[in-house]
Amino acid sequence: MAERFDNLEEHLEKFVENIRQLGIIVSDFQPSSQTGLNQKLNYMITGLQDIEKCRQQLHDINVPLEAFEYIDQGRNPQLYTKECLERALAKNEQVKGKIDTMTKFKSLLISELGKVFPEEMARYKAIHGDDPPS
Repeated sequence: MAERFDNLEEHLEKFVENIRQLGIIVSDFQPSSQTGLNQKLNYMITGLQDIEKCRQQLHDINVPLEAFEYIDQGRNPQLYTKECLERALAKNEQVKGKIDTMTKFKSLLISELGKVFPEEMARYKAIHGDDPPS
């Protein structure tokens, strides 16, 4: 799997370098540099074709759009993963707290109902078990 990414990375690096060189040629364009410009444009087309071939190898990879927003904002996309994990952990802790609260509430409710409705609660406990969860 890693070689698929390595191949794409290599093609992207070559493409970026070609674009950088193309920018230098265009920024200081002289009629005599037309041949070099044409050659760089052809390399750019070939580079895009190579990247397209790599895309077909990676069609099963899904990247969240938010990760691209991080990149557009100049932020490290690994921060997106870190923040997603932190949000999931916080949500997990919140849900665990709710479960614990509901478990305590159920225990207290069964205890209090046992005081008010002892016969009904004895039948309930016989059906559902004697020990309420704590």
